[in-house]
Amino acid sequence: MTPFDGVDYYALDDLLTPEERMIRKTVRDFVEREAAPIIESHHAREAFPQQLIPRMAELGLFGANLKGYGCAGFNNISYGLICQELERGDSGLRSMVSVQGSLCMHPIHAYGTEAQKQRWLPLMAAGKAIGCFGLTEPDHGSDPGGMETRARSDGTDYVLSGTKRWITNGSIADIAIVWAQTSDGIRGFLVEKGTPGFSTHDIKGKFSLRASITSELVLDDVRVPRDSLLPGVVGLKGPFSCLNQARYGIVWGALGAALACYHTALSYAKERRQFDKPLAGFQLVQQKLVHMLTEITKGQLLAYRLGQLKDLGRLRPEQVSLAKRNNVGQALEIARLARDILGANGIVNDYPVIRHMLNLETVNTYEGTHDMHTLIIGRDITGEDAIR
Repeated sequence: MTPFDGVDYYALDDLLTPEERMIRKTVRDFVEREAAPIIESHHAREAFPQQLIPRMAELGLFGANLKGYGCAGFNNISYGLICQELERGDSGLRSMVSVQGSLCMHPIHAYGTEAQKQRWLPLMAAGKAIGCFGLTEPDHGSDPGGMETRARSDGTDYVLSGTKRWITNGSIADIAIVWAQTSDGIRGFLVEKGTPGFSTHDIKGKFSLRASITSELVLDDVRVPRDSLLPGVVGLKGPFSCLNQARYGIVWGALGAALACYHTALSYAKERRQFDKPLAGFQLVQQKLVHMLTEITKGQLLAYRLGQLKDLGRLRPEQVSLAKRNNVGQALEIARLARDILGANGIVNDYPVIRHMLNLETVNTYEGTHDMHTLIIGRDITGEDAIR
């Protein structure tokens, strides 16, 4: 298959700064040389390639768009390009970086005490401490306000009880950001690995995101000191702000998966011959390839403008919902079209298409399903809440 050299039908590279292009190339080279050769084997045995964590840290990928405390301080377009290139390798790579930075480092950075920031952020930026984000529960996904995890005040401590499920990085995390109901409302707590009563259990048998660690967190009267509380936020604003950061990365990441599928299908269609000519010479194949390119180009424009708005401080959550809904949905369709073009070869791991297609089924669900984002946008434009 021809080497990947990007897809830029509308010359969007002209809008990128030299630094942004350099960051993209650095991560692209890392994925090609270090991640791609091993990702299929890790996918096959349901394991995240933890040996890549030090290199990810060295490249400044953890908390890349945060400032200070050892973080790279890149702008948000650069961070988006990082997510794009990581997910072009595998959704599990982008998920790990997204959870570490957007869901764990961001709330400490935004809502933590200076002591919490000084203790955790440099370690997390260096990849020496891994985080996970404990929001979703077995019976509460799209409605996190119904969470059953409780934290009760007891002297100088809090005692946490409950279960969190579908937690990326859970069993390898040194610190968990756990959201729980308190007498004051929903609050965030830092729960360290090894705290008595705190245990993790990996979820096996997944057909999607297999190169990613997904766990259940069990909190059985876990006692944490009062200074484990994130003091800067109360209510769902806290976890939702974190999800908004992560969804922004997904907007770009889904493009990466789409790019991988499109490039594979285009290369295959040019090389594979049927009825005495390449597949690329048939009208229906061209129609599919053109549709894929069109949706990628539209998604790139959405992602780029979203990054501009984020860097300007003008980003609204509903705008992220629109882009997440569109880019992930279209990436999934592109993966399915690529699988179709490859025929039987589309279901084997000689090609990355089926892996991306399966991964995107999860990306389409987590951090707000396609339907939930539809209703978020619908509420924004009509003023009517159809969620409740």
